[in-house]
Amino acid sequence: QVQLVESGGGLVQTGGSLRLSCAASGRTFSRSPMGWFRQAPGKEREFVAGINWSGSGTFYQDSVKGRFTISKNNAKNTVFLQMNSLKPEDTAVYYCAAGDPLGGATPRAEWRYWGQGTQVTVSS
Repeated sequence: QVQLVESGGGLVQTGGSLRLSCAASGRTFSRSPMGWFRQAPGKEREFVAGINWSGSGTFYQDSVKGRFTISKNNAKNTVFLQMNSLKPEDTAVYYCAAGDPLGGATPRAEWRYWGQGTQVTVSS
């Protein structure tokens, strides 16, 4: 069992930056792929970024490539999402997710565990 708690959301102006954190509990974190998803009002939840269990492979939605960076600290059981050059269309609730140990980190991977979400609002 893995429990995930996100933090770091907030209100920022267009062009600003935020760093989201996701603290995970559970002994399998170091072998688990991690991901970030988001859901804007009236829209379906969408994949934002994923990182494999070792941190050697990352995947991004096209709209955030070059602006967002996902990273994983296995020693601290934490995954981060650094978001730069934020745009109003990035406004959403952001969710942290974890996959099965040694599983994939792509949008179509099996994301088994989910956090409660943190709100990110980008003002124009």
